[in-house]
Amino acid sequence: MFGFRIVEKLQKLGTDIQKKDLKYHNKRVMVSKEFTFDAAHHLHEYEGKCKNLHGHTYRAVFGISGYVDEIGMMLDFGDIKDIWKEKIETYLDHRYINEMLPPMNTTAENMVVWLFDQMEKELQERNVKGSQEFRVEFVRLFETPTSYAEMRREWMTDE
Repeated sequence: MFGFRIVEKLQKLGTDIQKKDLKYHNKRVMVSKEFTFDAAHHLHEYEGKCKNLHGHTYRAVFGISGYVDEIGMMLDFGDIKDIWKEKIETYLDHRYINEMLPPMNTTAENMVVWLFDQMEKELQERNVKGSQEFRVEFVRLFETPTSYAEMRREWMTDE
């Protein structure tokens, strides 16, 4: 139906598409961004090999929702990366996280809630500055490639 072709003419704003057409809808959408970090930790009050100092290559996945702006974009992936780099990763990557995070047992279950709270706090500050309604919908923290803990917005009322 659509065979291979070389684009000969790039679409031009104002000629081929109008600015009013850039925003296709008014629905809440979610974007997702993934990060990795390496960290050492140990668990307290746990009788198993994790009571000893050891490390993981963690993988954190954030799902963030909001409404698109006038050009059809909700939140730039680069903005999520900036929050990660400036406000979150500095506490985690190549760190002994037992001394970097608030007093807690550094289980994946505790850490995923901390990650959720940190990203939510930063997004709320952006909401105050602009007219957007960004919110964290979920965070998934992989401790190994096959094991993760997750925090979801809808579970926040379970407290």
